Amino acid sequence: MEAVRMERGLKGKDVPSICLLDFDGDLTDWLVASGIARPFPTWACFHTKMYSFWVDGLEVGIVARTIGGPYAVLVAEQLLVCGAEIQLGLTSAGRIDPTLSLPSLVVATSAIRDEGTSYHYVAPAETIAANAALADCLYAGLQGLKNPVHRGRVWTTDAPYRETLQEIDENASRGALAVEMQAASLFAFAEARTARIGIVAHLTNAVDHTNEQFDKGSNENGWEIVLAMCRSVRQLLSEPTAGRVFR
Repeated sequence: MEAVRMERGLKGKDVPSICLLDFDGDLTDWLVASGIARPFPTWACFHTKMYSFWVDGLEVGIVARTIGGPYAVLVAEQLLVCGAEIQLGLTSAGRIDPTLSLPSLVVATSAIRDEGTSYHYVAPAETIAANAALADCLYAGLQGLKNPVHRGRVWTTDAPYRETLQEIDENASRGALAVEMQAASLFAFAEARTARIGIVAHLTNAVDHTNEQFDKGSNENGWEIVLAMCRSVRQLLSEPTAGRVFR
């Protein structure tokens, strides 16, 4: 990151105390096009651009399309050393539990480690737990939105086109509510680096769903989810005025 700063003549190091990974990226596109989010010029990353927006006087960073465990953790490592106290992830996910409605939200409390990145950070195990305080705040803060909110285990895989019916059944038996691609990697990184990361999975599709797939609702609805996420975890910041937080 120092090399990026030197190459681009960047002086600042700090990023906002809360940063959001928008794995799909379409919401970030809408926020930028709407003028809600603007470029964060001192973000020193070769691979991504950061934008920021304001929530009740708090500046929040957002990075789009860090899909998959390796890429998500690459950016999470950089965010941590640049001052992000809390990192949040919003990801589209496939429904595993057929009793959940589409679309709905799942706050990840743990993740099945069916990927590779997590094994470079912590010892092998079937699952990895989320930060309980963050998950509790997110679950409470998302209540009352348009989408039903659940909490529980997700299944993280790095082979999206190998989500076979057999694997779906197997991971359902392990308690997975949804399948996505980042949570286990990020939770393992968080445990190893003493970082704080929370994941919200937006259930938009399922193999047994006969209506429209990948329906996340409107961009305005996505923005409401982001606002609720940011507001819910703000109380966990160690210092309300730390980093680039207030105008």
